[in-house]
Amino acid sequence: MNDNPRALKLADRIKVIVATMLDTRVKDPRLGFVTITDVRVSGDLQHATVFYTVFGTDEEREGTAAALHSATGMLRREVGRQTGVRLTPTLEFIADAVPENARVIEDLLSEARGRDAELARAKEGAAYAGEADPYRKPRDEEDEDLEGEDLDVEDLDDDEGTAPGHERA
Repeated sequence: MNDNPRALKLADRIKVIVATMLDTRVKDPRLGFVTITDVRVSGDLQHATVFYTVFGTDEEREGTAAALHSATGMLRREVGRQTGVRLTPTLEFIADAVPENARVIEDLLSEARGRDAELARAKEGAAYAGEADPYRKPRDEEDEDLEGEDLDVEDLDDDEGTAPGHERA
């Protein structure tokens, strides 16, 4: 996208002109319920890409694409007349993929919601395999004092100085 303020202003103006022309002056029966979603103009103001969406079936989308292609000359002439720029930009119509992408994203989100609900149902009757909190916590001083009392001096093996069952490596 171009950040040139003049290109942005021209793109907005082209969007309004094309949308108005499609609504009032283009009488092609193939033209369906079309919406101009965005217009992008090149930095040199020589080329304008017009993005549109069509509400309907695939056949209606193809018919609308053909109608827009046949009306490109008339639309370009009107853009040149109403904008007053020295060189009228060429118009290119491209079907916008936003509705299809939104539908795919919505399908993925509903699948994720279903999996989350399934996981929540499986988690209801489940119990932990070990402790509920498997992480070690810092010991209190009282716990350390109690641990020292468990080991008696008599339990130490005189030969190696270790407790029975605990051998040195």
